[in-house]
Amino acid sequence: MSASSQLAMLGDLARDARDQAGQLLAGERMSERQVAAQLDALSQYRLEYAERLQAAMRDGIDPASMHNYQQFLASLDAALQRARDALDSQQQRVQQSQQQWQQEQKRLSAYDTLSSRRNAELQKHEARREQRNSDEMAAGRLLRQRPERDS
Repeated sequence: MSASSQLAMLGDLARDARDQAGQLLAGERMSERQVAAQLDALSQYRLEYAERLQAAMRDGIDPASMHNYQQFLASLDAALQRARDALDSQQQRVQQSQQQWQQEQKRLSAYDTLSSRRNAELQKHEARREQRNSDEMAAGRLLRQRPERDS
């Protein structure tokens, strides 16, 4: 297997790894948006429920209902904290996936650079070979023409 084909194979593998990392990153970002939307919905629900408690307190509320409101708000607060923790965790996964994608992109770029250099080297070598052949043919013509002049 030639060096060029090995570089091409490594480039293909790096491209596949980068694409897989990109798909993982896209999935993690989608999950992050879903978790953030759930957190927003839960926050909005807690706000509305707290407003209902305020309205009930203005209208007069018995102690048992007040206790139930407070208990439910406490459970909503706990759920909100869990949702914030989940969002933080998901954001960390997104960041890790982003870093993985960037590493794979760098690896691919390195192989592409090596491949480009190798191709440029081969083209330069081929151009030198063609120039040498051309020079040899011209020198051969000159040598053939010289004896004709000398006679």
